[in-house]
Amino acid sequence: MYPAYIGGKDVEHPTGRYVHTVTARAILEDTFASLRLKRDLDDGVVDPRSAADRVAGGCTLADEEMMEQALAAAAAAAPAWARTPLDTRVEMGRQIGKRLRAHREEIVEVLVAEGQPRSLAGPCIDEYWIADFSDETLTWCAEQMHFERDDGRRRSIVRRVPDGVVCVNPPQNASTPNALFGITAMLAGNTVVVRTPRSVPLATTYVLREIVVPVLDEFQAPPGTLNVLCAPPTMDTWLASPHVNDIVYVGSTTKGLAFEQQAIAAGKKPILELAGNDCCVVWRDADLDGAVRALTETFRQSGQICNIPNQVVAHPAIADELLDRLVRAAREVRPGYPDEPGVVLTPALMADAFFANISDAVSKGAVLVHGGRRLEVDGTASDTGFFLEPTVLRVDGLHHARSLTAVRDETFSPLLPVVVPAPGPDDQLLDDVLAFVNENKYGLRNSLWSDDLSVLERAASTVTNCGVLNLNDSHSGFLPFLPTHGGTGLTGGAFGEANYLMLRTSRLQGVDFVRPSGHTPS
Repeated sequence: MYPAYIGGKDVEHPTGRYVHTVTARAILEDTFASLRLKRDLDDGVVDPRSAADRVAGGCTLADEEMMEQALAAAAAAAPAWARTPLDTRVEMGRQIGKRLRAHREEIVEVLVAEGQPRSLAGPCIDEYWIADFSDETLTWCAEQMHFERDDGRRRSIVRRVPDGVVCVNPPQNASTPNALFGITAMLAGNTVVVRTPRSVPLATTYVLREIVVPVLDEFQAPPGTLNVLCAPPTMDTWLASPHVNDIVYVGSTTKGLAFEQQAIAAGKKPILELAGNDCCVVWRDADLDGAVRALTETFRQSGQICNIPNQVVAHPAIADELLDRLVRAAREVRPGYPDEPGVVLTPALMADAFFANISDAVSKGAVLVHGGRRLEVDGTASDTGFFLEPTVLRVDGLHHARSLTAVRDETFSPLLPVVVPAPGPDDQLLDDVLAFVNENKYGLRNSLWSDDLSVLERAASTVTNCGVLNLNDSHSGFLPFLPTHGGTGLTGGAFGEANYLMLRTSRLQGVDFVRPSGHTPS
């Protein structure tokens, strides 16, 4: 049970109100009874200890006054933390990475209780979470943060200085990894306020309190360097606050682009992590086993994450075989309880868009090759199931494909359209396919599979509208040194790019340092 963390102290709401996390298994086993239990817990009618087998924990529900306290604490800590040497802050980042590895199993248990499938939780920590705190990433960022020349009399410095107070609102579909991404702003010398989502606050709060805060204490960071609250939406408070410099907004494209304009008008730097509509190209000579493994990443968490393949362009020579393999793989993806091995699907409560996208595609000539149903937790089809069946569409013709909403827009569901261009000379076909990829309004990730080095090199030199381009590798995987977040177009707004938050929450400054006569470098 976690109070809010403000200015280095535990802070309870005056009414003692908490938001409780009932385990995902309990909700799937008996939805209505579990929702009643949660209501009674949140209202203070039931003692959580009396339902310990179904309750994972709880977080204080903060109010606006507590948020104001957190912003003031962050502002008060900012000057001292900014003066902390860069090497010290970078080493702190390394220690956070080490603690994440050391406490991996405890973190997995909290994630599973909150609904993350066990088969994804561990690998996500190993591959994704650690990337931002790897030695390769931190070393490269540190090199960008400070550079100088010295001729004995004149010392010329180009450095990045922190923006100040950075507010972070991680999304409910991937709260904890995005919160960890957000707190890397501290490594640039910023202080941070994290608002955990009210619907899933526990795992994020657990990781920040049990992993990050002890490291801050070890490095004697000033109180207020990190503040963590579970609160209702607080964007208006952040926009109005004189303490806030940057806001990391993670959410939908429509709301995010509107927020960008509000933030600029309020004098805040908006850092947007919005939608993805990633494309994967599978060429005629591709390793189809590897390509199918990468493409089925789209079914992870029922497609409710941004950095997965949302559409495929398949060379017509291998399209039929690829579709056959995809369907076989999709049939193996089953729903289940998050603590069961092999489960990757999660409940999808907002399903109207999923069925609307399928209907729109079929009405425009696409073929529903597999899927398109609701499923119960045991895998049986149902009109009321919480899960969506992994679904594959075939779309013939490259040039009209984006008239389909399933291809044009982020679908945020386990829906994978496979676009098959008309046959033609490979050189021209490759030009057309790469142009199709570059014309995407989004710009998070793209990938391509081929055994032809010249095809890979053409893709690498041509595809520019994405933050990460993966060639013959996992589409959604994170790697040390490569940026984990960010992109162009609808993914990142007018200032979007793939970059590390240390750099995106700091700014360049030049320093000209001429020594007084008679003084030489020590």
